[in-house]
Amino acid sequence: MDDKLQLQLDGLMEKYAELLVGSSDPKHIEMVKSYALYSFIAKSMPSLVKHWNEEYPDAKEAMKNVVHEIKELNEKHRNEQK
Repeated sequence: MDDKLQLQLDGLMEKYAELLVGSSDPKHIEMVKSYALYSFIAKSMPSLVKHWNEEYPDAKEAMKNVVHEIKELNEKHRNEQK
């Protein structure tokens, strides 16, 4: 991947994090990247995610926590926008 595309994708993720959780700090960007990747894979190859969840139950729990935290941050962000 060339540098220009990487910078543009980084910008896209930064804006997505900002719109989704109200923050574009590096911690939130990484959380949102993980969430987006996991969600995409879960929708496009559910059997792969099922296998991964069975193979790594601790990671499954960690991912559930990330999803929960993103949902809470999103709810808070939406309420602040009202």
